[in-house]
Amino acid sequence: MEKKILIVEDDLNMGFLLVNFLQDENFKVKLCKDGFEGLTMAQKEHFDLCLLDVMMPKLDGFGLAKAMRKKGVTTPFIFLTAKSMKEDKLSGYSVGAEDYITKPFDEDELLCKIKVILRRDETEEIVCSPKVFTIGKFSFDYKLHQLTYEGEVQRLTKKENEILKLLCIQKNDILRRDEAVTKIYGQDDYFMGRCFDVYISRIRKLLKRDPAIEIKNVFNVGFILSVVEGKGVVH
Repeated sequence: MEKKILIVEDDLNMGFLLVNFLQDENFKVKLCKDGFEGLTMAQKEHFDLCLLDVMMPKLDGFGLAKAMRKKGVTTPFIFLTAKSMKEDKLSGYSVGAEDYITKPFDEDELLCKIKVILRRDETEEIVCSPKVFTIGKFSFDYKLHQLTYEGEVQRLTKKENEILKLLCIQKNDILRRDEAVTKIYGQDDYFMGRCFDVYISRIRKLLKRDPAIEIKNVFNVGFILSVVEGKGVVH
């Protein structure tokens, strides 16, 4: 089945070049010229991956990514941008980007990164672990990206979903940070690690309503999802 890619790029010359390149690689491609149009399209149709320009009028790439997640769109995305400052990259990863590629970029490198992300999604663990976890007073449905507390449902982003699953699988044991970052992002570097830590903080906030639950830091090693014995069980 053809993979569908959404490109949101206000530079139409760049946009058409990307469309032609990816269509030649047998992808089905849609091009939107601004963030608002891209948000509408991302909600309207299913895509396997989004390529988002950062510097766009009306709604920039960072704002678009946040709006997509707020609307429940969990499609993975890559930022394409001329901005190469460290702070910009951290901002990109902090809103959930799979990767951050600066312009001008090599087409073969972009294609490689796209294939890695799509292949990783295709080969996610299918059996080997449960799809629903009980964490204290929370129920975590991995398949539906949902965390439920006393009937109140919170929709998780793709990254929150994947990281929480890793924590649950390693319950009461150490989840090594370097291994987890590599599993989630395909590589372990400074930017990916910082982004991973942001998601750990978000998950802590989501779980703080149950005092029996704690995500403990293991200095220079990783994290442990802990539930106080007798008050909650993870299985």
